[in-house]
This record gives sequence, structure tokens and C-alpha cells, in this order.
Amino acid sequence: MTFEKWQKNTLHEKCAVMALYTPSQPAARLTYFGLSALQHRGQESSGIISSTGREFFAHGGAGLVAQVYKESDLQMMKGNMAIGHNRYATSGQKHDRHIQPIHRGDDVMAFAHNGNIHSTVALKKFLRSKKLLKAGTNDSEMMADAIRYYIYTGSTPDEAIKASWPLFTGAFSCVMMTRDAIYAFRDKYGIRPLSLGKLGRTGYVVASETCAFDMLGARFVRDIAPGELVEVSKKGFKKWQIEPSELKLEIFEFIYFARPDSVLQGKLVNEARRRLGRKLAREHPIKRGIVVPVPDSSIPAALGYASGCSLEFDHGLIKNRYIHRSFIEPTQELRERAVAMKLNPLATHLRGKDVILIDDSIVRGTTTKQIVKMLRGVGVKSVHIRVSSPPVKYPDFYGIDTPNQDKLIAFRKSVSEICKHVGADSLEFLSYDGMIEAIGLPEDQLCTACFSGNYPIDLLDRAKEVKIPPSTLSS
Repeated sequence: MTFEKWQKNTLHEKCAVMALYTPSQPAARLTYFGLSALQHRGQESSGIISSTGREFFAHGGAGLVAQVYKESDLQMMKGNMAIGHNRYATSGQKHDRHIQPIHRGDDVMAFAHNGNIHSTVALKKFLRSKKLLKAGTNDSEMMADAIRYYIYTGSTPDEAIKASWPLFTGAFSCVMMTRDAIYAFRDKYGIRPLSLGKLGRTGYVVASETCAFDMLGARFVRDIAPGELVEVSKKGFKKWQIEPSELKLEIFEFIYFARPDSVLQGKLVNEARRRLGRKLAREHPIKRGIVVPVPDSSIPAALGYASGCSLEFDHGLIKNRYIHRSFIEPTQELRERAVAMKLNPLATHLRGKDVILIDDSIVRGTTTKQIVKMLRGVGVKSVHIRVSSPPVKYPDFYGIDTPNQDKLIAFRKSVSEICKHVGADSLEFLSYDGMIEAIGLPEDQLCTACFSGNYPIDLLDRAKEVKIPPSTLSS
């Protein structure tokens, strides 16, 4: 299994966005630090565009934030406004393709998007009617081209966004910059997070997660409301409610995507994950053994589980944090060594022990199976898997990189069949109701589509891709 395949066996958020207005500081440099804090949301590429009020400056490239930018790049990007983007590419796309922010080279506007326009029928029809549809453009680029059209035909930027809004069928948290203002807006369901912060007395920052504010010394103000558009410029702050808010925040933000030090809808992610672990311990306790998380996102849940069962916690799997996506040609040897290169078990700590392996989710089951095999190889007595979320049975269409539904192991197999497939001694998932209770938000404010099949945004032409699971998944 190559590192690319490793990543396909877990769920991935596709992007992070950021926008910054700061009258007294270099915006691009601050955006660089903010994007560094948001690196977990996308490791494929990164881009920043800044504005002096007259001219745009852009730099981007494939790789991690620290790899893409040099000091000379940051010095070149002048101005007190900037937007930035980290991207996680989906399968089959080139590493250097579709890097955001999107900029057509005319300094009219720049645009970045987190989410997914799952049905582009309306967008394509509109752009085709204006002779603006380009071959090979993705959903984000089509969104930018629609807004850009309205600006070119005389609309103000906020009017252009409002006019384009009905074409955007899907999930979107977006930032946009013109020569003299930044904009941020979010779909009516708020599926992807987006927050507003204050930087000093007159500066503002918008980011996918509040952890970016901490990096910059900014003060969290509030979440951008679902269906809201905001504008920041030297003239001040403006806001419009384009559509009524019907919050459906993606629940996987709490389970896996967001950094543990971020706050979502008033909930600290780290504490939500600990509660998931404690609830899992109440539902599926084990009396003896050592609790080991699959690093890193499962650590808080594992701590909660260990506390709930009064068991020892240990970092029994050590993650190599410097292994990222590989451009090396895959070979059989690389496939066999990929897990070992990513994770290394502490054999002396685990040998002869009953291991309770805590993971936040199981997608395909391939990685779980290899981890169990690795643990068996160092001589553990038994492996009991506990998962701090329910089985993932349905594909996502709103910005999570999930595989085809047929590739989701919980769609095809029952819990007992999954347990046998991965080679564990036992396997249990957190219940759906237990997950909702642990998160601490009302169910009707969360998007639970991957678990329930309830899609808040009409799938339209994509609905045919969803099937009813053949398995009851009872344990």
C-alpha cells in the first residue's frame, strides 16, 4: 500500500481557507502562519494571493506550507489583504493542478473554496450560456468564473456573489478578495466550518478553524453564520444574510477533521473527542488491557476510553510525522512497508498485553487490518478494537474524500464480519445516539450523512450513487 493508498483508507477533508485584512501588518506573512496551523486540512498544495489595493501578488505550489513558500516569496507578496488555501486533492488529480486561490490574472478578484458543489449542472449551463465554460475546470473554478462574470458586467462584488449563489448546489465555505476588500460566505447549512476573528483593533481574519486565530494572536469573534456573506475593507465591516440559516455542521469535524484545539459551535473539539471515548467505554467496556490510540486524531477518544474503563493508556503506536504523500513509483515492497513506515509499534510495551485499539473511524478496513497484523507481529496477547463513531455506510458529497460506497467496508459487511476481516479478537462501534449525545449539539444541527444516509442538500443527479446497505450491522 503506497502512502496515497494509505490516505485513501482514511477520510479526508479536502481544503482549508483563510482571508485576512490587516492595515498595519504584511497580510501574506500572517496568512502563511495561519495556513501552517491549518495544514491538517490539506497537504497536497498551498497558495496565497495578496493585494495592495491596486495590484495582486500570488504564489502557490504543490507540497506542504513550509515547502511551498520561501522568505523571498513572502517578501514579494505585498499588501494588507490576502487570502490563502490548503488543498487535499482527490484521487486521480495531478499534484500541481487546480491549486487555489483561483486567479484569472486580471487582478479583478481571487477566490478559494472549501467544500464540494456535488451537482454542477446549473453552473455548467450558466457558464455555457455565457461562453465561459472551460474544459477541465473543477467546481471551485466554475464558482469563481460565475462570480467574476457578474463583476465584469457591472455588479458590485457582494451583488455578484448574491447573483451567483443559486448556482451553487452543494457545500461551500468560501473566501474572496477584490483589490480593496475581502469577502467570506457559507452555504445555508454551514456544512463546512468558517469562523471570524479580530486582529488588533481594526484587523479581521477568517479561517476554516479557530486554531489559526491562536497562531496569529487573533481573537475569536463568532462563526460565520450559515447562509451569511461578510465583507471587510478599510470602510469597515458589512454583513448580509443571503439565505435563512439551517445549520448542519459536518459531524466528522468533531470526530476526525478539526484540530483538537479548535472550537466548533462553542464546543472544544478535544473535549468532544474525550466524551466520545468515555461514551464508548460505557457502551462497550473492557475490564483489562492497555488502551492504545491510532495516532493522532484518536488520542483524545482513547484517553476518554481509558478513563472510563480505569485502564492504562499508552502511545503504543508511534507515528512518523514526516511521512507524507509519496511521488515514488509504487512497488510491491513499498506497498508492504507503507504501514510500517507510517506507524511503529512499541514492541516492549505491547508484547504479551491485551491491546484495546481505539480508532475514530473505519473506512475501507485495509489500514485497520494491517495495524492488527503489525500488533500480532510484536507478540500482543489479543487485539480488541473500539471505534469512537458508528459504522461509515454512506458516501459523502459535501467535501469529504470518501471512496465509492461499494468500497466502504461497513456498507458490505456486518460488525462481526468486519472483525473477522481485520483479524481482531473483538470489534465494537459507538452507537449513533451515543455519538450525538457525546458531541453535545442537537442532531438537527449536524450533518450525519456518512452514518445515516440523511443528506441535507438535495443530491439531484448524484442521488443514484447512493444505495441501501445490505447489512444490518448489528453486533
